[in-house]
Amino acid sequence: MPLQFLKMPKYSFKYVVNCDMCGEDISNHKRLGQRLNQSQGLNPKNKIGISVSVNKCNNCGLIYSTPQPIPFNIQDHYGIPSEDYWTSEYFELDSMYFLKQIKTVKKLLSFDNGMTALDIGCGIGKCIIQLEKNGFIAYGVEPSKTFYQKAISVMNIKKDKIQFCPIEDVNFSNEKFDFITYGAVFEHLYNPSTSLKRALSWLKPNGIIQIEVPSSKNLNSKLINIYYKLRCSNYVTNLSPMHSPFHLFEFDIRSFKILGSRLGFEVVEFSYEAGTVHYIPRVFHSIFRRFMSITNTENQLTVYLKKVENPAVNLF
Repeated sequence: MPLQFLKMPKYSFKYVVNCDMCGEDISNHKRLGQRLNQSQGLNPKNKIGISVSVNKCNNCGLIYSTPQPIPFNIQDHYGIPSEDYWTSEYFELDSMYFLKQIKTVKKLLSFDNGMTALDIGCGIGKCIIQLEKNGFIAYGVEPSKTFYQKAISVMNIKKDKIQFCPIEDVNFSNEKFDFITYGAVFEHLYNPSTSLKRALSWLKPNGIIQIEVPSSKNLNSKLINIYYKLRCSNYVTNLSPMHSPFHLFEFDIRSFKILGSRLGFEVVEFSYEAGTVHYIPRVFHSIFRRFMSITNTENQLTVYLKKVENPAVNLF
């Protein structure tokens, strides 16, 4: 049998010492299991690959990988042609895109035309376009070269509207923005609390940050993990630190409430939404989604954070 090599990015591995959101020492955390560097399917024990541990913070509910696999080149994760993620229809802007979030933010801000907004991880720039259609002066940051290029060449975003650089390296002046959004980005960051601390410095007093993240209460994941355990497997389905979509964290609302007391923000609104349902027969999807809605065990958590004036910041 010929020797086969698994093609994968080169990584450095960073061991976690404290919960990134609440600061709880890892010695008090629960180990959930292992996560492979590929899709695991229903029988991960038959797969060959590299795995990392998945832990859960007992204090705030954050789920994270340890060690964290950090690619030598960020483009190994996100420098993929945008067509590999979406069909050509994705480049057409739906009139309803991000509109629900904009309406919520306008209510929380007491909105005036000309307020400034920042989309962190702006992709091809659809959120920037929608924000500007709704009265904001909007900017973006995008670490993927291919997505940045599509924003300029296909979506006609002006170059001075988007910074192409890793999110960890971006800089803006203090109190520049009224509104900042992390759309499907926060779970990809290696130190989300540090990123949020920096974002708060760019936010005006009483400004709003909106974040959409995978929920650590996701019922679908819990059921799949029970299935794995019944098959005498130590694998879990949470996260995907070494394969698309490269999720490093799943969040609980407690994570944001505890971190808010340290960084100087308050959770002013939050909600749960159901996304894709895996391994459940389609005929049961509507019942399953309804149960998830009642129990707040849906896939996605959305939070709206308000900056508190003159906070006493203490980041662990």
